[in-house]
Amino acid sequence: MSAPEPAQIPILISVQEADFDVSAEIDALTRGRADVGAVACFVGLVRDVTKAAEGAPVMAMTLEHYPGMTEKSLEAIAREAARRWPLLGVRIVHRVGRLAPADRIVLAAAASAHRGAAFEAAEFLMDYLKTRAPFWKKEETPDGARWVDARESDEHAAARWER
Repeated sequence: MSAPEPAQIPILISVQEADFDVSAEIDALTRGRADVGAVACFVGLVRDVTKAAEGAPVMAMTLEHYPGMTEKSLEAIAREAARRWPLLGVRIVHRVGRLAPADRIVLAAAASAHRGAAFEAAEFLMDYLKTRAPFWKKEETPDGARWVDARESDEHAAARWER
């Protein structure tokens, strides 16, 4: 059996304040799918130090977005992954609002018949989410709050997927 056309694979996108259950999300992606041989996923967490060189303590991170625009952007990123790899499903959950250190921020999961496509697609999803998804992040530190930009290393990681 060949992989479905990219436009036909199930793509589940959620932008939400509530936490998510990784196991339940993977189950929803694969339930009833005997053709799925691999699911690769990435779960991002809030760190307790800044990305800046000084590494100041982070007390919280607030993520903001534009409803509607953000979901369309995540859908486009997922569809691009489905165009590039023989995927059987994609699940993206991205949280918004105020999050504390160790809270889950994001889940990017790719289902495929084989692990190679699932691994590569999950990595692509995260590289593009970090650099192209319209989220704005503000870290709260003892010295005050500051907006966080994508790192140069994030841009380099995403650039390797350009064709």
